Amino acid sequence: MKPKRSHSNDLRPEYDFDYRNAVRGKYYKRILKEGANVVVLEPDVAKAFPNSAAVNDALRVVLKAGDSARRLTTRSTRTRARSSRAG
Repeated sequence: MKPKRSHSNDLRPEYDFDYRNAVRGKYYKRILKEGANVVVLEPDVAKAFPNSAAVNDALRVVLKAGDSARRLTTRSTRTRARSSRAG
């Protein structure tokens, strides 16, 4: 038999957590389905972004720049075939 856990009131009064209404694993299934999306930023990086919207905007700019650079460096196979025949 498991020993009974005592719920001592070791939380600060301003938290006002009522153990009687607590639900274990309330978001468990949703996290399994959707996955967790928590990312921890280093303090110096976190100072540059006031909120999550700013982080998302910056990452979208980086992704867009990466796509643009990839398009500039990618050649089609037809271009290579033509240039090899010409030489």
